[in-house]
Amino acid sequence: MSRTQVLGSVDEAVAGIEDGSTVLVGGFGLAGMAFDLIDGLIRARATDLTIVANNAGNGEVGLAALLKAGRVRKVVCSFPRQPDSWVFDDLYRAGKVELEVVPQGNLVERMRAAGSGIGAFYCPTAVGTPLAEGKESRFIDGREYLLEYPIRGDYALISAHRADRMGNLVYRKTARNFGPVMATAAATTVVQVDELVPVGDLDPEVVVTPGIYVDRVVPVEARRYTVQGTR
Repeated sequence: MSRTQVLGSVDEAVAGIEDGSTVLVGGFGLAGMAFDLIDGLIRARATDLTIVANNAGNGEVGLAALLKAGRVRKVVCSFPRQPDSWVFDDLYRAGKVELEVVPQGNLVERMRAAGSGIGAFYCPTAVGTPLAEGKESRFIDGREYLLEYPIRGDYALISAHRADRMGNLVYRKTARNFGPVMATAAATTVVQVDELVPVGDLDPEVVVTPGIYVDRVVPVEARRYTVQGTR
């Protein structure tokens, strides 16, 4: 029997996310971001959150809206600054949010390590940069590597294109991005989907995330955002 819950509302899907949680948020910029789940998290009023994502928000929607609502204590990401990241910029310059920069490949691999049960791994990325400060290093075959630890989430909020009632997921093109790895790295994975289909309707060959990694699914109407210009 599937352990995946199919829920009727976004608010039900994000219920129980506690203050101080570490939340993995899918999306590469706006592509694949779980906008409805983030809006639900804002309504749920959980605060003091650590957010793990690729970037630190765009415009004033999605992750940026969560930051603007004052719910985030720390951001762990690979790309915090861009022309439309003014919400994060203002908060960071005012000392109202912490930042940990993680190179993008390391970010993915640290979450993959969490999902795979890997205790730590050595990687050459960031050797000789400020990001190496305080990290254990080791020379392997004449090259210096840094010891990196897994990133685990209490929750993951991700978006998929289609799901069946067992939680098996299919993504749409580049909207896949961090969704699959985040689903494996969180204690509770919450997914918004454009379409919910009966069990058996998904070709097993195209399922990317098996339902064993998915705890909650909520179907929502597809939303598309664009952010233009700078403030």
